[in-house]
Amino acid sequence: MKSIVFEAPIKKMLELGLPVALGTDGTRVAGYNPWIALYWITTGKTIGDIQVMSKANVLDRTTALKLMTIGGYALIKEQLKGKIQKGYFADLVILDKDYFSIPEDAIKTIVSKLTILDGKVVYGDKDYKSVAPATLPVIPSWSPVKYYGGYQH
Repeated sequence: MKSIVFEAPIKKMLELGLPVALGTDGTRVAGYNPWIALYWITTGKTIGDIQVMSKANVLDRTTALKLMTIGGYALIKEQLKGKIQKGYFADLVILDKDYFSIPEDAIKTIVSKLTILDGKVVYGDKDYKSVAPATLPVIPSWSPVKYYGGYQH
């Protein structure tokens, strides 16, 4: 029996100049954690460290991060999001680890310490909890995110 493996030809799409965005799709099985998506696209591995993508198709960390940030806004021709620049919306995070210098296996463990959207604090952990609103409950209550990880953890 022959195994058929499909992987999105993301590198080829970029080489052809096609607009590409990276997100946290398939949330019923993968959750909303953007660092899992970045781990997958930069290593070709699942969260369980199974190699499912050829090394020829994985992306470097800078390209992957651009697809997660600027890429999505470029698709909808949104000109005021995706960059930290004067006149843009103030959407940013302070992370617990340096994405660019940690070992690849640590990418999937990155968490936000502070998240700001449109200039407003929407999440704060540890040192920033006092400036953040209360964390919203996970709904629906049966969501796998409630049990297997998400923003509330």
